[in-house]
Amino acid sequence: MGELFRSEEMTLAQLFLQSEAAYCSVSELGEIGMVQFRDFVNEVRRCEEMDRKLRFVEKEIKKANIPIVDTGENPEVPFPRDMIDLEASFEKLENELKEINTNQEALKKNFLELTELKHILRRTQQFFDEMEDPTLLEESSTLLDPNEVNRGAPLRLGFVAGVIGRERIPTFERMLWRVCRGNVFLRQANIEDPLEDPTSGDQVHKSVFIIFFQGDQLKNRVKKICEGFRATLYPCPETPQERKEMLAGVNARIDDLQMVLNQTEDHRQRVLQAAAKAVRVWFIKVRKMKAIYHTLNLCNIDVTQKCLIAEVWCPVSDLDSIQFALRRGTEKSGSTVPSILNRMQTKQTPPTYNKTNKLTSGFQNIVDAYGIGSYREINPAPYTIITFPFLFAVMFGDLGHGVLMTCAALYLVLRESRLIAQKNDNEMFSMVFAGRYIILLMGIFSIYTGIIYNDCFSKSLNVFGSGWSVRPMFDARVGGNWTTATLEGNKVLQLDPAVDGVFKGPYPIGIDPIWNIATNKLTFLNSFKMKMSIILGVIHMLFGVTLSLFNHLYFKKPLNIYLGFIPEIVFMASLFGYLVLLIFYKWLSYDVRLSRDAPSLLIAFINMFLFNYSDPTVKPLYTGQQALQTLLVLIAVACVPCMLIVKTLVLRRQYLWRKNLGTQNYGGIRVGNGPTEDEAEIIQHDQLSQHSEEEPEVRLSWPLNELFVSGNPHVSIANIHFVLRLSCYW
Repeated sequence: MGELFRSEEMTLAQLFLQSEAAYCSVSELGEIGMVQFRDFVNEVRRCEEMDRKLRFVEKEIKKANIPIVDTGENPEVPFPRDMIDLEASFEKLENELKEINTNQEALKKNFLELTELKHILRRTQQFFDEMEDPTLLEESSTLLDPNEVNRGAPLRLGFVAGVIGRERIPTFERMLWRVCRGNVFLRQANIEDPLEDPTSGDQVHKSVFIIFFQGDQLKNRVKKICEGFRATLYPCPETPQERKEMLAGVNARIDDLQMVLNQTEDHRQRVLQAAAKAVRVWFIKVRKMKAIYHTLNLCNIDVTQKCLIAEVWCPVSDLDSIQFALRRGTEKSGSTVPSILNRMQTKQTPPTYNKTNKLTSGFQNIVDAYGIGSYREINPAPYTIITFPFLFAVMFGDLGHGVLMTCAALYLVLRESRLIAQKNDNEMFSMVFAGRYIILLMGIFSIYTGIIYNDCFSKSLNVFGSGWSVRPMFDARVGGNWTTATLEGNKVLQLDPAVDGVFKGPYPIGIDPIWNIATNKLTFLNSFKMKMSIILGVIHMLFGVTLSLFNHLYFKKPLNIYLGFIPEIVFMASLFGYLVLLIFYKWLSYDVRLSRDAPSLLIAFINMFLFNYSDPTVKPLYTGQQALQTLLVLIAVACVPCMLIVKTLVLRRQYLWRKNLGTQNYGGIRVGNGPTEDEAEIIQHDQLSQHSEEEPEVRLSWPLNELFVSGNPHVSIANIHFVLRLSCYW
């Protein structure tokens, strides 16, 4: 908890690495992850090229539906001399796969053409057999020139045969009819089995067609139309004997080609299966090497070319671990000169670093999603471990669903080692698994609030028996005591809690289950939950403002305490804290007999701001309420200019005093020992560029654009809000 209370204390250090030991030293520093670096371009490019080749291999493995073996192994980073061997292996594997894919695509293309030709030869033979029918021959002759038919000239019909996509047949047929003016005869038949596209690997449905025509002019038109519709034309013999011989040859070639394709696919499967066993390890090695060279690229090379110098931010508590990692890297590289870690003194603002574990990482991520605090500010994450699940449970408040949520999260927590080893890539599961401890705490708190609300799957539980008793009692509305007939004859009866003998005592824990059948159930529960929300919300806000006091004390900023924290806490306590006290006062002062005469807190709070105390229907809660509420409103109003105006004026005065730096002009004559105005501007610019922690007010006077381009990745959100307020009120 001490590590989470504030961000880690950081220090700026210089690293002096020997060239031969730099690679291994950075590798060890990367494994411990405790150093943030403040050019090996060729090596980075080589690693990127190897990563590209591995992505190509991984894509081919997934395309072949081969499972990639992942044993969870975390291999060590290969030495620089091993990069050549890895490059050669990946180059050979990539070229082999590309060659296999190219040959396989060519073979599949040839196989597709032969398959289409086979279907054409079969279908055209059927077409010609059908055309021998006299009725069909007479029908087709009407498509030709009637003068030639009447003269008894022999019909010399030409034809083309091919294959086209099945979905293009209707459009293709209409285009032929319009362009050729009905002087062609088209026959088509579907190919039952889908054919594989050699380029994309998709299954395509196609149809065989044959077009009869007369004359070269129509032939040219038909071919152009086929070309426009991307139809594939194949040569088809005119005699049945030639078609039969050609079909036999095509079948023989298809059988031979199918055998070659099977052998090629078997070889491709063997290559991919061998690569699938090692591709994950290769990925880890290459990406580690790339990260190392990218980090080395940030170092400066000494003039002697034998030493690398780098500036790093590192936690003060982990300096020993960093020194040990440097020694391991030096020993692993075989160098005799040790690497040096030199701690430096600087006024630059260090980056914010918070240590986390598997329990606190989820809560820290939630906090960081809203903004990362400035260096050494109090970290809100430890407090959200309790407040976040509890406020969720206040909203959720169901015992049954809370038990289900707790059991599911408990399963993930108890089996987290096995689930981590399984490497599940499902995004939804990964998100739930990462927040397993958050869900567990939310479930536990939901069980507690479900007991308080007495709500289990939206039903009340009668465990201890109700505190209400339906005894025979006198009721003026029914003209006597309640009897069994009274209960059976009235659908709605409201018990009076003020009648003696009906109320047995308070329910042991939570809300009495009798409220589940009460007609004013929603009125009571909404009032109760609204008041509880106000109490918890005000406590939460006061707690958050109180935490800022520790920041002001730590950074020694009395101005923020007197003109920031104190007015804020007084403002909230005068208004919202007073409202919480009124809620408790009303609960304690008004029992069942006086509840009907109790004034509304909402109306009383509104009248408090309007100074309206003349309404006779609103009775005061206590004696002296008007004077006290008037005083509290005046105190709250007085805190507003104190926060927005007085603090702004004081900050401006300090800023102008620092800007002048003791220089004053009287009648154009410079008085004092300070620098000139030009020198003062130069000094001020230097101070701004150093981000001095001793002069935080100077940072606050920056324009908004400088806050985001100043190079400080962790600008305080409170500072940004202050600049916004300063720009609005100045």
